[in-house]
Amino acid sequence: MKNEKIVKILVAVVMVAAVVVLSLVAAPMLRGLFQSDPESTDVGYSSDTVRAQVISIAEEEQVDYNGTPQIYQLAEVEIMEGEFLGTRVFMDFGRNQIVPEDYVLSTGDEILVSVGVSLVDNTTDAYFIDFVRGRAILLIFAIFVVIAFLVGSWTGLRSLLGMLVGLGVIVLFIIPQIAGGANPVLISIIGSIIFLGLSLYLVYGWKAMTHAAVISMALALSITGLLSFLFIRLARLTGFGNEDMMFLMQQSQIPIDMRGILLAGIIIGSLGVLDDLVVGQSSSVFQLHAANPALQFKELFARAMTIGRDHVSASVNTLVLAYAGESLPMLLLFSITNVNLGMAINVSYIAEEIVRAMAGTIGLFISIPIATALACFWVTRSD
Repeated sequence: MKNEKIVKILVAVVMVAAVVVLSLVAAPMLRGLFQSDPESTDVGYSSDTVRAQVISIAEEEQVDYNGTPQIYQLAEVEIMEGEFLGTRVFMDFGRNQIVPEDYVLSTGDEILVSVGVSLVDNTTDAYFIDFVRGRAILLIFAIFVVIAFLVGSWTGLRSLLGMLVGLGVIVLFIIPQIAGGANPVLISIIGSIIFLGLSLYLVYGWKAMTHAAVISMALALSITGLLSFLFIRLARLTGFGNEDMMFLMQQSQIPIDMRGILLAGIIIGSLGVLDDLVVGQSSSVFQLHAANPALQFKELFARAMTIGRDHVSASVNTLVLAYAGESLPMLLLFSITNVNLGMAINVSYIAEEIVRAMAGTIGLFISIPIATALACFWVTRSD
């Protein structure tokens, strides 16, 4: 037992060291993979957005911005990449944008700036875009990995690998296929099943419980997709409620099924909680059967459904709170502007979120009896 704890601590230390090395050494080497083609245009960041470092703060004072006092800074920055590599320019920060109280520049900060040549006096100008957060994200990920390993042991580590597999399927399969004009719904279902199959077997191994969970997940996903399709048609949603869809239409070189994108988002968005419910329910059935092998299908199903009802009720609360938290700025705006909620639900982007939540939640409810029945059938027939 003591040796196992020592091994876990050593593995955790190695993980932290690996992430630190990645952030200090490998990240600059890989940065080119994420840089845009100079001739292309990025949503949010234009092609002239580059990294820069704050060399010094030349001026700092408090100014009034639309009636709110805030800090203004004049910073000297050095461009770290691109056409203006090595150029030093002075940049205003806090005079033309709202700046939170603790959102100030410090010497040594790495930031993103938009840089170009002024048409008036032919000088180089830089404008603040955002902070560089790559190393902070890597550090947070390192903490995440270590805690997952210390708490979940090797199963926790395998779950992280499963998560990476899922991201790989989304980035390398689902997104390229949809961007290439493939049917978003079909691709999202296929990709989800591939992801779930690989990740579940990676985490839980090749055994009967995993087989039952994967089959149940595939059935539940298919039903969720069908219901989402019907609900979207019923509510006459187009998929254009999200402003990102407008950017997507402008950037895409081929026609994209926006309604299909909305459907695919619902399917992929329901994966996380669906995974939790189906695996938990399948595991419960196998554990109940192991505790009392004499239980027949009917009684085993009834006992497992009691567990499933409690689980899905808690999961629905989780979903509702997650949607409410994500929509908090919009809800506050409605409250401040006295928007009539009866009228607001007719707005497309609000209706899309409601349908997304309802379709995903119905899929969760349906997954419980499917997973329970399949797992009960499996264990009672395998005796």
